[in-house]
Amino acid sequence: MKKYLIVGLGNKGDEYINTRHNIGFEVLNELSILFKKGFEISRYAMKFKIKYRGKIFVCIKPTTYMNLSGKAVKYWINREKINLNNVLVITDDLNIPMGKLRLRGKGSSGGHNGLINIEENLKTRNYSRLRFGIGKKEKHSQIDFVLGKWSADEEMILNEKIKICSDIILSFCIEGLSKTMSKYNNN
Repeated sequence: MKKYLIVGLGNKGDEYINTRHNIGFEVLNELSILFKKGFEISRYAMKFKIKYRGKIFVCIKPTTYMNLSGKAVKYWINREKINLNNVLVITDDLNIPMGKLRLRGKGSSGGHNGLINIEENLKTRNYSRLRFGIGKKEKHSQIDFVLGKWSADEEMILNEKIKICSDIILSFCIEGLSKTMSKYNNN
């Protein structure tokens, strides 16, 4: 059975719940609800596994904090013997307008510390990532903005887009990267 590693980036701890930087965690929370699976504490991550249409999804929320996410990603790729082509990382992106979703098969970190650490640990940029646009407000410092709570206007967009992210994850694993990019990158 083909295996996939789905990684939602974020930070553990109550102070980070409902912050922009934790969108990866929120997307995986939605997927766990969809499949009625709870997270279990495991090495470097909270995780759950599902079988869906002949595939196995290993879904993790790294507990290493954002800046050390690569340690968890590398560990779970090796432990589960998952091909790098079957890895999808979900992350926030300041440079994309709020609610815009962008799936890519490779690319730069864009200055995102979680992606930088994943690249350092994997020694490559060639892994898929789903970027969730959070758009930066000019009056805020970058750190304050990404660690800030969602505004009321953002929350109106959030739930719909998180559900679409679940659809993207399923499509990525079942239909493949190219078809999924064609289907969803114009949203």
